[in-house]
Amino acid sequence: MILSSILERFMEKTPLSVMARAIMGRIFKPQLLNEWFDTTAEKQYTKELLFSTVFDLISLVIFGSHKTLSAAIQARKDEIPVSVQSVYNKVNGIETHVSEELVRFAANEITEVVEQMGDKQPPLLPGLQIKILDGNCIEATEHRIKKLRSISSGALPGKSLVVYDPSLRIPIDVFLCEDGHAQERSMLGRVLASVQKDDCWIADRNFCVVNFLCGIDTVGGYFIIRRHGKLPWKSLGPEIAVGITETGEVFEQPIAVTDESSQEHKFRQIRVVLKKATRDGDKELFLITNLPREKSSGAIIADLYRHRWRIETAFQELKRYLVSEINTMGYPPAALFAFSIALVAYMVASVLKASLCSVHGVEKIENEVSNYYIADEISGTYRGMMIAIEDSQWDIFNQMTRKEFVSVLIVLAEKVNLAKYKKHSRGPKKPPAKRRSDPKVPHVSTARILKRRKKK
Repeated sequence: MILSSILERFMEKTPLSVMARAIMGRIFKPQLLNEWFDTTAEKQYTKELLFSTVFDLISLVIFGSHKTLSAAIQARKDEIPVSVQSVYNKVNGIETHVSEELVRFAANEITEVVEQMGDKQPPLLPGLQIKILDGNCIEATEHRIKKLRSISSGALPGKSLVVYDPSLRIPIDVFLCEDGHAQERSMLGRVLASVQKDDCWIADRNFCVVNFLCGIDTVGGYFIIRRHGKLPWKSLGPEIAVGITETGEVFEQPIAVTDESSQEHKFRQIRVVLKKATRDGDKELFLITNLPREKSSGAIIADLYRHRWRIETAFQELKRYLVSEINTMGYPPAALFAFSIALVAYMVASVLKASLCSVHGVEKIENEVSNYYIADEISGTYRGMMIAIEDSQWDIFNQMTRKEFVSVLIVLAEKVNLAKYKKHSRGPKKPPAKRRSDPKVPHVSTARILKRRKKK
C-alpha cells in the first residue's frame, strides 16, 4: 500500500480522524451512494446536483467541520454546479423514507465491519436479538420559514423512533414523522410491521399499548415494556417473590391482556420494589413481558430493562458530541435528513470505539476514554485533512477487502494515544446559588465583585 507522506503523517498524529474519513468513504462511495439514491427515491431525481454531494455537505456540519450548511456550501462552492438555493431546495425535498433507508443501509454495512472486528458483545438473551426502542423529538428550529416568522412558539420539525442494538452498540433502524406534535404511539404500527420472530423489544411505558404488545406476541417476538397506568389487564394468579437485584426486590404475577379481536394473551407482570426512587419519584417499576420463565427469570427481566438507558445515552451523546439537530433547517424533511445522517455519524464513532476496544479492552475504553475529546479532535482536524489529502489517496481504503480494512483500523487504533482522550471525572454537582435580583442594578462589575471577595 503506497501512501503519500501527508496521509502517513495524519495516520501517525491523528489516526482517529483518518479512521473516521476512511469508514465514511468506504461505506458511502459517491457512485454507489448516487445509484442507491436513484433506486430508493420515489419523487426526487438527479439532475446536476448529486445526492452524494448533499450527503457530504450535511456530514461536514454534523461532524462540526462547518457550523452551518451555508458555510459548508461556501467552502465547496467551486465543486457545486448549482446555486445555494438549489442545494437547499434539494435538502428540503429529501423524502422521509429515503432518510430512514439511509440509516438501515448504513447499519447493515457497519454491522458487518463490527462483526469482522470481533467486537460484537455477547447476546443479553441467547437466541434472541435485543432491540431497544425510544422516541426523540427534534428540537425547535429557527423561524427562517416565512410563515413561522410571526409565531413566537417553538417550531418543531418532526419526531423519530430509534431502534438501538446493545450488542452492536449502534442504532440499527429509525422511523420518522414530519409532524412535530404527533404522538409517538401513532408510529407504532410501522414499528410493529418490522418486528421479526425472536426479536426482544425493550421500551418505556409510553409504548405500552395493547395493539403493540399483542402484535409482537402474535408474530412470535418478545418484549419487556414498562407498564402504562392505563393498560387494561387482569390477574391470572397471585404475585410471588422471585429474587433480588442490584436495584431492588423482584415480584412476579401472571396476567392476561385482551386484544381488539377478543383474543387473550398471557403475559407476566414483574414488579420491582426499588431501593432508590427514580428521578420521577417512582418507588416501584411494573414491567410487562411475554418471555416464558424457561427463557428468563423475573430478576433477569428486571436487569434487562436497565439496558434501556443505553439508547438515552446515545441520544445525549448525539446532542453533546455531534451536531445532530441543525436548528437552521426548518423544513421537516431537511431536519429529519440531518438527524438521520447524525445517526450514521454515531455509527461511525461506534466503529472507532469498537476498534479501540479490540486493542485496549472494552473496560478501559468505556471507563477512561471521553467521547467529547474524540469528537473534538475529528471536528478540528477533518476540514484541514480533506484539503491536504487528495481524494485519490482515500481510494486505497476502498480497494481493500473487508478483512484487510478491519486490520488497518486495528493498526491505526494501536497508534492512538489514549491519554489525549482521557475522561476527567468530577464529583456531584453542587446546588446552584440563589440569585438576587434588583431592577435598580441591571449590571455589575465583575472586577469589583472579585475585589470585594478578596478583601473578605
